[in-house]
Amino acid sequence: MSDDPSFGIRALNDLLTRHGLGRRWSFIDESGYCHGVDRETLDAVLKDADLFVDMGTHGTLEVESRAATRRVLVVARFEEEFAAYVGTPHAAALGSCTAALHLALVTMGLEPGDEVIVPAMTFAATANVVVHAGGIPVFADVDRASLCIDPADVERRITPRTRAIIPVHFAGRACAMGPLTDLARRHELQIVEDCAHAIETLWHGRHAGTIGDVGAFSFYVTKNVVTGEGGMLITSDAARAARVKTLGLHGMSADAWKRFSDQGYKHYEVVEPGYKYNLTDMAASLGIHQLERVEDNLQRRNDVWSRYDSAFADLPLVLPAPEEPDTRHGRHLYTPMLDLERVTIDRDGVLAALHARKIGSGVHYRALHLHEYYRKRFGYAPGDLPNAEWISERTFSLPMSPKLTDDDVDDVIHAVTGVLDQAAH
Repeated sequence: MSDDPSFGIRALNDLLTRHGLGRRWSFIDESGYCHGVDRETLDAVLKDADLFVDMGTHGTLEVESRAATRRVLVVARFEEEFAAYVGTPHAAALGSCTAALHLALVTMGLEPGDEVIVPAMTFAATANVVVHAGGIPVFADVDRASLCIDPADVERRITPRTRAIIPVHFAGRACAMGPLTDLARRHELQIVEDCAHAIETLWHGRHAGTIGDVGAFSFYVTKNVVTGEGGMLITSDAARAARVKTLGLHGMSADAWKRFSDQGYKHYEVVEPGYKYNLTDMAASLGIHQLERVEDNLQRRNDVWSRYDSAFADLPLVLPAPEEPDTRHGRHLYTPMLDLERVTIDRDGVLAALHARKIGSGVHYRALHLHEYYRKRFGYAPGDLPNAEWISERTFSLPMSPKLTDDDVDDVIHAVTGVLDQAAH
């Protein structure tokens, strides 16, 4: 493999073009930069590159092992290995976490007017899928320390029309699943865990996503395991998993992929109107190679997290709360909150000042109930969810990646310290 850092991308694009597959991967930009996919993953994928030709045209992959050659469905292999990692019997690979959340609600049989309780501090997809499935998203407030959904506020919002709760394991922190599962049991509700931030997260020895009825994971370019675009639905319900796989590929019968296999053309049936939600073989291969390193990457994330905590302890910030007992944090986002009483600058001013110092930052999130659509459609207004709004004005996210070098971390610390020292009262 060449030492040129762009070699792997060029070789991958050349391979795809040579076999008529085109340059169609969303994480490869026009300059040849591969967003979110590390060099080791790309090298591993390229090592098997000639095998991908069969995979792209026949749906199968020739895998060389020391013992023999075996044919394996790459997506199925990713599903099996992911299921083994989180400890679930069934996993369905899909095109996004959004697709997984949507199909979780579709397979629940959500009907018009049914309500689903979601946290106000989350990405839009968590609430949007409720609308797409025909339901009504009901926002609940969050805990100021954990930034996760508040079970007490969830209980206040349960009505006879409530069908499900979607807790979001925010930034990689496990939600208070004990009270939430108790509520679900008492009110006969389903729990759909939004695990977009939480691949490594544990709660009382169990992986996030295995505690409720369904778990939904993300492999988007910013996530801890990256496939460019991708997601996974997990469940202990075999029939539900099978239906998700059918719905995820246009509602075609389970053996539809065989129409392109070496066994000859096979007819399929459309058994219900489904969606184009399937994960590609190339994306699955990226996921397989990244999953192998997820635990090592978490250790590096822990190291970066600890350095931030130590460096920022005396700054006008509210730092992320410690892990709760008997949990493991996935360390997806490092989200301090600005102590507005101690500074002469607002949160957006901090973002601008960090940008001027060439440090990337973000906001996770602005309280979702205050976005235009939800205000106009469902009548939410400022003051409805005070904790989410309090967080929304103060939170910002700093670089958090296993690929950050010690010098990179030093740069972030120096910039944050400089900005807040200048802004302090």
